[in-house]
Amino acid sequence: MNKHVNNVAPEATDLSRRSFLVGTAATGLVLGYAGVPGIGEALAAPSNFEPSVWYAIAPDGLVTVTCGKADMGQHIASTMAQIVAEELGAKWSDMRVQLASNDPKFNDPVLGAQITGGSWSTMMNFEAMSRAGAAGRMALTEGAAAAMGLPASELVVRDSMVSHPKSKKSMSFADVVKSGKATKTFTPDELKAIKLKTPDQYTMIGVSVPQLDIPSKTNGTAKYGIDVMLPGMAYGAVVTPPVRFGATVKSVDDSAAKKVPGFIKAVTLDDKTGTTSGWVVAVAGTYANAKKAAQALKIAYDGGPNAKVSSQSLLDEAMRLQKQEDSGQFFVKDGDPAAAFGTAAKVLEAEYTTSINIHAPMEPMNATAEFKGEILHIYSGNQFATRSGAIAAGAAGIDPKFVVMHQMWLGGGFGRRLDADMMIPAVQAAKAIGKPVKVIYTRENDMTMDFSRPLTYQKVKAGVDGDGKLIALSHDVVSAWPTQRWGIPDFLTPSVDKKGPLDSFTVNGADFFYTVPNHHVRAIKNEMAHNATPSGQLRSVAPGWTFWAVESMIDEIAAAAGKDPAQFRISLLDGAGKNDGGAQRLRNTLLAAMGLAGYGTRKLPKGEGMGVACVSSQERATASWTACVAHVAVAPSGEVTVKKLTVATDVGTQVHPDNIRAQVEGAALWGLSLAMYEKATLKDGGIEQTNFDSYTPLRMSQVPEVAIAVIANGEKATGVGEPAVTVIAPAIGNALFNASGARVRALPITAEAVKGAMKA
Repeated sequence: MNKHVNNVAPEATDLSRRSFLVGTAATGLVLGYAGVPGIGEALAAPSNFEPSVWYAIAPDGLVTVTCGKADMGQHIASTMAQIVAEELGAKWSDMRVQLASNDPKFNDPVLGAQITGGSWSTMMNFEAMSRAGAAGRMALTEGAAAAMGLPASELVVRDSMVSHPKSKKSMSFADVVKSGKATKTFTPDELKAIKLKTPDQYTMIGVSVPQLDIPSKTNGTAKYGIDVMLPGMAYGAVVTPPVRFGATVKSVDDSAAKKVPGFIKAVTLDDKTGTTSGWVVAVAGTYANAKKAAQALKIAYDGGPNAKVSSQSLLDEAMRLQKQEDSGQFFVKDGDPAAAFGTAAKVLEAEYTTSINIHAPMEPMNATAEFKGEILHIYSGNQFATRSGAIAAGAAGIDPKFVVMHQMWLGGGFGRRLDADMMIPAVQAAKAIGKPVKVIYTRENDMTMDFSRPLTYQKVKAGVDGDGKLIALSHDVVSAWPTQRWGIPDFLTPSVDKKGPLDSFTVNGADFFYTVPNHHVRAIKNEMAHNATPSGQLRSVAPGWTFWAVESMIDEIAAAAGKDPAQFRISLLDGAGKNDGGAQRLRNTLLAAMGLAGYGTRKLPKGEGMGVACVSSQERATASWTACVAHVAVAPSGEVTVKKLTVATDVGTQVHPDNIRAQVEGAALWGLSLAMYEKATLKDGGIEQTNFDSYTPLRMSQVPEVAIAVIANGEKATGVGEPAVTVIAPAIGNALFNASGARVRALPITAEAVKGAMKA
């Protein structure tokens, strides 16, 4: 019963790169089908009862919830249905899910743009979906009361039935819908005034119900982008240049490709959106022949300005920029660290780095494009439908209101599908040959052209007084600015020094909940990295690197002050000033992780150690409180074995306990993978790693024991998909220091680096 609804996304009609500005209603964005006659009119059957744009109740009583978020295996569609069902009073077996379109009706002024990331989905949708469910319950109650001639105040709604306990009369949701009596509508103010259930009244939330998407995903009926088949469809295989970005095509010789059966055309992309450069797509009747034709093409390139750039040159440039006192903008500017360093009893400085990291979802990038008259249809799974529609329109050279996006299930996203590069070759190839075209990336395309997590360089300086109290900390973060690349003003943050907007998604986490009277954080854009390695958001975003530096430095300070690192953190989480509330919740998660892990309760064998870290990912305003205790063993060779990860997280309100644990465990293992195994390198402007033989994520044989403690205290629901990623690397780094005395400051952690640090 899982259905898919066309997904449409708009934009401004100017097609220059800088014009692709997507945001919420406040930016004047118009989403969807405006001015396109006949599209979307058949999305809802007239006999359905729609208390909200987010769900409909059919005459057979089935409730279909429309999910405005991308579902990439995290079961967010099922979560949205569970939240609605709680307040609606529906039976779980009656619930169904479908994925949203960009019809203007889904341009919700409360929920904003259709973007899936930042662990925002449940956190930002919980209340709105609860109110939608409650409104439906009230409308059904009034409808049943009118049909049965009974006072609405005496009716009870439970398990898809509206009942009158005194008379024993009842009507099912199906009966009420068929009666036509459910007609009540709600204004925004009336929705806001609805009194929602309190946590002690929940009967659905907090229950691990069967996920609604699993049956179709296991029996093969769920459709992913790669599954799309259209009549008369051709296939495209992309040929990408040896340089990640900035190359141009000088010439294409397709004489050998013409000998491939079914070859249609080689299309050189002319991408006005600036998303791709130097790409050619070979089009043929089958994907196998499209790949053969692509391999047969002889293409001459101009490598462009980034043809000699390497990982080392990116790092050298980052270090150069950090040394300039006037570079960057301030994200945090509290007190006067420089003055405090002058009076400090001890000053510590350290440099922390992270490498380029690749998303590599199992379903490689793909998109299918079809022109039907003046309407462009795009079939693809993406995490940012609002922006992706604009990119597709730009590739086609049309007004975004003429783009219809069909949102598909995602075979992994992790931030990779926030970008829409896969749509550009499909759109331009379809336009060139006048037929639908499906483009599927090879794994090599996917890795070498990934919008990767950027290489980062961070310089941290800290000062402590005679009592070992942290009195000052300065933190410089140098990286590419992925969010600025999107060209969306609403996603940038005004700098506190009034120097202009900065990309806070490169420094979030550095504005921690520890009390430090003198604290500066500077965000510095590495223009070279920004241009040579166009970066995106990878699961955990900035806290994946900022907390690596912060939590490692906190341990270094504790060691220098002769204090236990866990107790040192607890002393800093006093909740003073702006840290009120959040610090206490973070402290509680740290204590929970310590207790579950048995931190400090037993003597460990030689060469073993435990390390702690605690984080407030993602953004300070939407924090999720997470702590980790890592238990490692370090061999004399420097080889590190992670024996156990103990993670505690405060989720506020837990909707689906089993799913939360799965998300936290998966995030922890992703964090372990980034900490120990994953590294991409740039040479001569191109990513060197092209497949899983050279880019090596965590393998099953390397998975340690993972223990999870979930704190559900009835507070507002927080996000769980990403925070545990960010806490793992520093906890491991701190554990290996306690095990061996080696302090490692670069990710991924290698045996060579550990052995070298042990000797030092």
